[in-house]
Amino acid sequence: MKKINLALLYGGISSEREVSLNSGNQVFDALDKEKYNIIRYDPKTDLPRLISEASQIDAALIILHGPYGEDGTIQGLLELLHIPYQGSGVIGSSVAMNKLATKQMYELAGLPTPPYMVLKQGDRIDIADCEERFGLPMVVKPLEAGSSVGMTIVKSVSEIETAAEKAFKHGDTILLENFVDGTEITVGVIGNQTLEALPIIEIVPGDAYEFFDYEAKYTPGATREICPARISEAMTEKAQTYAKMAHEALFCEGYSRTDMIIQADEIYILETNTIPGMTATSLLPQAAVAAGISFTKLLDRLIELGMEKHRLKRKT
Repeated sequence: MKKINLALLYGGISSEREVSLNSGNQVFDALDKEKYNIIRYDPKTDLPRLISEASQIDAALIILHGPYGEDGTIQGLLELLHIPYQGSGVIGSSVAMNKLATKQMYELAGLPTPPYMVLKQGDRIDIADCEERFGLPMVVKPLEAGSSVGMTIVKSVSEIETAAEKAFKHGDTILLENFVDGTEITVGVIGNQTLEALPIIEIVPGDAYEFFDYEAKYTPGATREICPARISEAMTEKAQTYAKMAHEALFCEGYSRTDMIIQADEIYILETNTIPGMTATSLLPQAAVAAGISFTKLLDRLIELGMEKHRLKRKT
């Protein structure tokens, strides 16, 4: 069988560059070398080479996070180059990257999400109004950033302006959001026309971390990740249904991973990741292993789904 010429895109220029480099290296190690000729590209330096070699590429595997990788930008370039790629297209990637657009689409789909308000750079922060609307603690975060970059859980009104300044370092619009205290879970889905929900992972940050922040995500041993999650069968079914609904509401394709909080009998949708972490121990690969899908086979499946999506679009 002829090998697939696979472009592996990782690195990039976002604040999550180091995470992307680590993921990309592990993905390279896991890919079946009998099946793929792997050509590595770092968009920070290699876009001209990618464009010049596009006609030789059968498919791309995007292992980029944050702006210019997860927001539809690189997806649009690959569309112009007629290169199949895994995951969501331009629309789904762009919508899911924007936390305000995401929340609005969740609401239209009838999915519960924590109450929120939007602040733009230069807006006066009405501290009393913020406290009245959300109480304490509250969440302050950038509109477009992943891995909890720029996010703060505010516990006193004196911290609100500092938290806003931190979030504004990652864009000119931020969200203030009601803090939901409960059990954090994440649910992956895979598929094109037919979606399969993976086993649910329960996330338990260590005592040193007040939430699943950047350090808790990427420091070995900092967080317990329990799969399957310690929740009822009814709640499991509800969360998996919500994950599929979120995927469809945001125009996602191929795969996604949706983060949620369970509080009492309700599940609140936090956000949906269109390019979840892709190390062997990342959340989506862990869930896939629990479903009997090895890391290598998961990568195969995502590439196959991307090529299938491309073929279907070419027919229309």
